[in-house]
Amino acid sequence: MLRVIHLAWQLRWLAWDSGRCQRVATKLIWTPNKVTLLRVVVGFAAVCLFGRGAWANLTAVALTVAAIALDALDGHLARKKKMATAVGAQLDILGDRMIENVYFTYFAVVGMVSLWLPVLFFARGATTDFLRGLAMKAGHNHWGANAMFETWWGRTLVTSRWSRGLYAALKCLCFCYLGLELALTRGPVALVGAVATDVHAMIRVGAHVLTWMTAAFCLLRGVPVLSEGWKYFASSVGSQRKVKSAA
Repeated sequence: MLRVIHLAWQLRWLAWDSGRCQRVATKLIWTPNKVTLLRVVVGFAAVCLFGRGAWANLTAVALTVAAIALDALDGHLARKKKMATAVGAQLDILGDRMIENVYFTYFAVVGMVSLWLPVLFFARGATTDFLRGLAMKAGHNHWGANAMFETWWGRTLVTSRWSRGLYAALKCLCFCYLGLELALTRGPVALVGAVATDVHAMIRVGAHVLTWMTAAFCLLRGVPVLSEGWKYFASSVGSQRKVKSAA
């Protein structure tokens, strides 16, 4: 009898322990949305480290690379596990906007890039997201079978893997270049210290070329959204006028 009771307690303990392990495993499952949130946290942590010393700047550069890698990971998870959703796509876009705006705003505040650069990214992002919202209200999105892009060049510039990969690579190079410049040549604790004027000028030229190349490609990727999203804006305005006329 005692052996039966002991065996029953062992089976109960194993069942409880198995259920607990299953709950822990469920909590540890990474979804694309969790990766997106982690990417935003890592990006903000990197920006917080910039300007706090040379080694902090180098750590921030490493975190920047990690944030861009997480950007690729959430898309990979969404495709591989078939977890792509409209809300997840919007969260991914929101994460992109937050990351690029906080980086360019910081580098503009410390005088490393033009103040017009974060303004341009903010204006472009706000406009395209507004038009995407109108398209989604009309039953379309920017990915999948019901995408808002009807032209091949629109799909190529916005939703293709090479376009998204190139844009992510440009942003990663841009942020890392500026972070390394900050760590190596700027401030009283720069790792390289004082550099020759012509060398510093070359470094500055490289920063301007890279940042404005990134901005130009950002604008280019926004052209299809403006071109094909305008009809949804015109349709929305037309519908409101008809309602007012009827009233």
